[in-house]
Parts: sequence; structure tokens; C-alpha cells
Amino acid sequence: MNLVRREVLLLSIGAAAWPLVPRAAAADSLAPRPVHIVVGFPPGGSGDIAVRLIAPSLQQRLGRSVVVDNRPGAGGNLATEAVVEARPDGGTLILAGPRNAIDATLYKNLPFDFIRDIAMVAGIMQSPLVMVANPAFAPENVTEFISYAKANPGKVNMASAGNGTAQHLAGELFMMMAGVSMVHVPYRGDPAALADLMAGRTQLMFAPVTDSIGFIRDGRLRALAVTSLNPSPVLPGIPPLASVVPGYEVSLWLGLGAPKATPAGTIAVLNKAVNASVAEPAIADRIRALGAEPMIMSPSELDAFVAADTQKWAKAVKFSGAKVD
Repeated sequence: MNLVRREVLLLSIGAAAWPLVPRAAAADSLAPRPVHIVVGFPPGGSGDIAVRLIAPSLQQRLGRSVVVDNRPGAGGNLATEAVVEARPDGGTLILAGPRNAIDATLYKNLPFDFIRDIAMVAGIMQSPLVMVANPAFAPENVTEFISYAKANPGKVNMASAGNGTAQHLAGELFMMMAGVSMVHVPYRGDPAALADLMAGRTQLMFAPVTDSIGFIRDGRLRALAVTSLNPSPVLPGIPPLASVVPGYEVSLWLGLGAPKATPAGTIAVLNKAVNASVAEPAIADRIRALGAEPMIMSPSELDAFVAADTQKWAKAVKFSGAKVD
């Protein structure tokens, strides 16, 4: 069974059995109501899986029922707007990720400013993308690929999960930093993009490890590099792209945010509970099985991380010319 589908099944079974836990003394600064984690995408995606993975532990630590509230629409921006407007009492959180950092530049008329209106609470997990190619494509490493792309401008088709996604803009950032040209071919999600890549209709993609690792292991895709600064433990032997393109780094990350006016003491309580949940050996092992690493940070560290990520994606958005509104 596909790893992601198995996680969805197990987590759905677990979620149905989550008990209501008596209020914990450590959570006195939280509102006396369930904690709603708003997810801007339908159930079954990697973000939804991550939240449901930590929810039982988080619930026990906070002494509150934890509710996963899926509110898809407008690229996740409807969910963010709902949290921006929610009571700042720790009872409503947003599941945040690269899309929030990207949308700050991609959308010109958002009714909120993510950095101004959301206070980051805690990280959950972080993973690289992997630069993958069709095995029949001649270049066998990044250096060879750059030489090929420079010698054949506009002849390399780069698949992505859609216009303005992290997968698309990771490729745009690579083109900008490596000085190469590729033709962007957007699809409706990773599965369709990967299918055409394996069929040879495109040549390259920056893909999530979770979605591509099985195809890499069975030889249907060739991994050229990972987008983290260090090698990925689940893809031993695959070099970081930064070893050829200095300074290149892209990650998919997931964390929780709260309305900006949420008291610092409330955020501290939430941060401690989330960090402890993510660090639990069983949970950390399942995060690593998804090709990611636990992302344990203080609120101030995460605020700085998101600000830097937003600036990085702004450069890629402007370079690409991508627009959605």
C-alpha cells in the first residue's frame, strides 16, 4: 500500500478514537475550549497527515480536545483568513507551510499579510525536494544537466504540481541561480506530473520526497540532487544541489501559527506542547518515514525562518513572472 495512503488510514482510525482529555494545569493560559487546527487543503494531503499524526499527543499535553478543521479553497488562503480573524486565545491555529510564504508575493490582493497578522507557534516537520529526471534523459548528475540545458536552451521540459507551487518555484530558483532555461509544464498535482515525467513527456521535476522516493528506489526516476543543504537520510548518496549551485536551498516545511495578538504566554504553552509531541520517538520515526525531519524551533526562531523563506520565494516569484490574480 502507498505510504501516504497507509498513513491516512492509520491516522483516520486513530483520530476516531481520540478521547477528551481533562484540562491540564500546564495549559491554564489557553481558552477553555477545543483547539482547532485549520488546514487549508482537503484531507489526505501531507499537511493533513502531519497534523493528525501529532494531534493525539498534543491533545494529551494541552488537556484540550484537538480538532482538525479542513477548509480548502483559494490555495489555502481562505483558511489563513479565518485564523487571522479568529479570537487570539490559542483556540484557533493555522497549519502553515511554503505556500503561505509564496502567496505573500504571488497574490497581489490578499486581505491579510501573513507575517504581519500571524504569529508562528511551532514547527512540525521539514523536508527537501528532490531533483528527479526520467532515466532515459542523458545527464546523470547536476553538472551534466546544467551543461546540457545551457547547450539546449528551451528544450528541457520541467514538470510541476502547478503554477506558483513550491515545486514550480524551486525550478525557477534553480534556473535563476544556475543560469539555465527550462520550459515549465504545470500539472494538477504531483501524481499527474510524475506520471508524465516517467512516461518521458517531460524531462525534469523538483518533487516532494514523499511522492517520488518509491519511483526512485525502483528505478523509474533518477535522483540528481536534493534541495537541502545536507544529504537526506532517506536518499543516501544523493548530493545536495548546493554542492553544484552554491547557496541553493529549498525545503517543504509545516508549522503552526496563531492570530498575531495571541499572548506570548499562550504561544509558549503551545510551543512546548508541539515540540514535545514532535520529539516523541514514535512520532519522530513516522515523520522520518515520510522523508522528513522533525522541525523543533522556538516561536522567535520560526518567525525568522518564515520571514527568510518569504523573501527567498519572492525572488523566485518575481523571476518567474507567475501570477494568479
